[in-house]
Amino acid sequence: MIVISDMMGTLTLGSPVLGLLDWVRHHQSKLQANWQVTAMLPGYFAAKAGLLDLQKWGQGLMVDSLGWIENPNPEKLDAVAEWAVEHDLWPKRREDVIARLQAHLSDGAQVYVASSVVEPIARAFARRFGAQAIGTPVEIINGRARLAAELVASERKIAEVLSRLKVEKVDVAYGDTVMDIPLLENAAHPVAVYPDAGLRATALQRGWEILGDKASYS
Repeated sequence: MIVISDMMGTLTLGSPVLGLLDWVRHHQSKLQANWQVTAMLPGYFAAKAGLLDLQKWGQGLMVDSLGWIENPNPEKLDAVAEWAVEHDLWPKRREDVIARLQAHLSDGAQVYVASSVVEPIARAFARRFGAQAIGTPVEIINGRARLAAELVASERKIAEVLSRLKVEKVDVAYGDTVMDIPLLENAAHPVAVYPDAGLRATALQRGWEILGDKASYS
């Protein structure tokens, strides 16, 4: 059995950007970290006001944040990823959803975290409970870390999952927003996790399982 779960919002309420920013503050420069926070604020307030798509703004910021890491190499990227998970993403995990995934693992399922988050961070998070990860790959070119491919999100996420695992459909999938609908549509048993309004409406219409109430976390 193959089980796939989205990460951000589905498994954690943390932020890879804030986790990376915390690493910068502790390992590079407090001044740099404070400057980045100041630069982020206008976009954050615009997104909260509905002037920008919050999820897309966050994804763009995650891409930009790779440039904050000075003199990157694969070992440093892994260290940054571990720090971000340990200090932000894991403490804010959804324990009820992760318990479901751990139960799948105990039953012998292959469990993957599939996320637009850069792959070193997705791997570090998935390792915490014994899962594998499919994230957005990163490369180092001319001394800078950058994405090696498009974000693993929406239709690309399920395409990447099916391609890497060489299957036509998965058995169970978990997601929390309308961007996860392509993933959920390709599962025998889709689960909408603390869904946003759009996903909740789709889940009710199609008879998908709903786990958790978004209102309790707003």
